[in-house]
Parts: sequence; C-alpha cells; structure tokens
Amino acid sequence: MTDNPDQKYVYYTKVAWAIYALMTIVLIVLLVLFVAKDNEEMFFYSLMTAAASYVFRPTDRFISKQIFKFTGVSKTTEQE
Repeated sequence: MTDNPDQKYVYYTKVAWAIYALMTIVLIVLLVLFVAKDNEEMFFYSLMTAAASYVFRPTDRFISKQIFKFTGVSKTTEQE
C-alpha cells in the first residue's frame, strides 16, 4: 500500500492539533492544582487558559511549516 502525501499531511495535522490540545489541558491542570488558591481562581484559570489557547492558537501556516520541518511532508497545492 502506498501512502498518499495528502493523507500523511492530514494525519500529521491532526496529530499536531491533538498535541496542542493536550498541552493546553496539562497547562490547565498545572495551574488549577498548583497555582490556584481558592475555587474562584480554579475556575478562572481553567476557563481563561482554555480561552487564551483558543484565541492565540497557531495558524495553519505555522502548523504547515512545523510539519514540514519535523516530518518532511508538505501540503500539496492542486492546480486546475
């Protein structure tokens, strides 16, 4: 079975976003367990960390560059 570069790119993109989501969850857990002092801060750190990670998420261009850097697979452009 031959692997299509487009399928590899899609797979690596999904892996990159899964890693980003896991990093966000780990950061939330660390802030809630070790930094927050009361319930209000726990709520704030959990909600605002998730919101900030969504607002400041990496662009597709940055993700594409990193995928190419680490795996050598790039997004192919279709010309009509």
